[in-house]
Amino acid sequence: MPVFFSFAQVREDLARHMAGIRPDAVWKTLGGNSLGFQLKHIAGSVDRLTTYLMGDQLSAQQLAFLPNELQPPGTVEELVAAIDQSLAKSEEQLRRLNPASLYDSRSVGRQALPTSVLGLLIHLCEHTQRHLGQAITFAKMLR
Repeated sequence: MPVFFSFAQVREDLARHMAGIRPDAVWKTLGGNSLGFQLKHIAGSVDRLTTYLMGDQLSAQQLAFLPNELQPPGTVEELVAAIDQSLAKSEEQLRRLNPASLYDSRSVGRQALPTSVLGLLIHLCEHTQRHLGQAITFAKMLR
């Protein structure tokens, strides 16, 4: 349940902090980064981490999405909708997760870094919240 609560907080905070962002500000670079990147990265990383969590490897489509996170297009509304879709897809997959598998091994990335289902559940929450915080900071700076 903590993952679902974390995702609910993401949705609430995005609705509150992304309202009123000017379209021309979404991809404005501040310190080598942009609000658009943060939002795209949340959607993409939730999808990728959930894939690893479920014991699968990334698809060609997921790998192709990675370098595109830094680039437009996307309005705030479109990017927030993509995050919501990614969170909903993750929630659907997590509902099928067997609680007895929490300590099962998993590997992440091309280097096959070792972890467990539980480790990925924790990382899914903390990574998503971290980038949400960065997105909120960008939104405040852009106002």
